[in-house]
Amino acid sequence: MSERKVTNRIKVVLAEKGKTNRWLAERIAKNETTISRWCSNKAQPSVEVFGLIAEALDVDVRVLFNTTKE
Repeated sequence: MSERKVTNRIKVVLAEKGKTNRWLAERIAKNETTISRWCSNKAQPSVEVFGLIAEALDVDVRVLFNTTKE
């Protein structure tokens, strides 16, 4: 049985919207280093924070996820 690895697309969506990590950090009141860790998929935000990110970027929260089989 294969496992699913969940990664986020925060970095991609930020680029598509022409926004920076700093911009997002200011909008959702998080540290820019934290945003960087999320963008590199070294860490993942909570479900609630994914909602805040989606709202700040004006996208459906599902756009922020990328699920792949490994």
